[in-house]
Amino acid sequence: MWANNLRILGVVLGTLALYTLIANKIPQVQSEVPRALTLGANVTPEQLVSAGDELYHGAGGCTACHGLGTRAPNLLTDEKGQGPIGARCGKREPGKDCKAYVYESLTSPRAYVVAGYEPIMPEMGRILSPQQIWALVAFLESQGGTVDVKASDIPAANAPGAPATSSAGPGIAGGSTDPITIIRGAGCTGCHKIGSEGAAIGPNLTHVGSRLSAALIRECILKPDTRVAKGYEKFVGIMPKTFGNQLTGAQLESLVQFLASHK
Repeated sequence: MWANNLRILGVVLGTLALYTLIANKIPQVQSEVPRALTLGANVTPEQLVSAGDELYHGAGGCTACHGLGTRAPNLLTDEKGQGPIGARCGKREPGKDCKAYVYESLTSPRAYVVAGYEPIMPEMGRILSPQQIWALVAFLESQGGTVDVKASDIPAANAPGAPATSSAGPGIAGGSTDPITIIRGAGCTGCHKIGSEGAAIGPNLTHVGSRLSAALIRECILKPDTRVAKGYEKFVGIMPKTFGNQLTGAQLESLVQFLASHK
C-alpha cells in the first residue's frame, strides 16, 4: 500500500515539475517583442518617426498585412492613385484630420473600415503602449504628409488614467493568469470567437480543445504560421508572432490549458 502511495506521489510531483519547467522555459524564445519607449517632453518629430519606423518594420507586425495589396491597404506606397498614407489620411474619414484618423485606425480599427477590405486589424492599443502608438502615428504621417504629433499628445507612461498595456508590467494584462483576461488583453477576440464573445475572422476557439492537443495549441500561439487551419490560408501572417515574449510562462500555460479544456 505504501509503495503504491509513493508511486502516485512520485507521478504527481513529476508532472508538477514538468509543467513548471515548461512554464519557465518555453515562452522566452520564438519572437520579437516591441521595445519599450520612453519619450520625454523634448521628443522631436524625427525621433518619433524613427521609433515608429522600427516598430512598423519590426515587432509591431504591420508588414504582415500592409503592403501586400490584398489583406490591408498599402500604407507606405500608393493606394489606388491616392498616394501613401500620409498624403491621404486626412481625406479618408469626414471630420477627422490625419493624426486623428491614424490614431483611430490603430486603437479602434473597426470604427472605419476601408472599402474592399475585411475588418481584420487588431486593436493595437491592447498590445502597444501609448508612446508606441503615437510613434507609429508620426511615422505613418511622414509617409507623404506632415508630422504634427507633439509631446503633449503622448501621455506619460505612469500618468494617472493612462491605459494599461503590455508594457505596464510583466506579461500581457499586467501579468494576470486569468485566461479570459489574457485573451482580452492580447486582443485575441479581435479575430477569434470564444463562446459569445469575439469576431469570426480567425478560427473559432470555443471548442478548440476538441481539435487540437495542448501541445499543438501552444505551438499555434508561439509559432502561428506553422499550422494553419483549413479555410484560413489567406490570413497567414496576420496573427502576431510576439506572444512568445509578451506572455509570461505562467500566462502561457494558463492560456494553453484553458483552451485545451474547451472540448
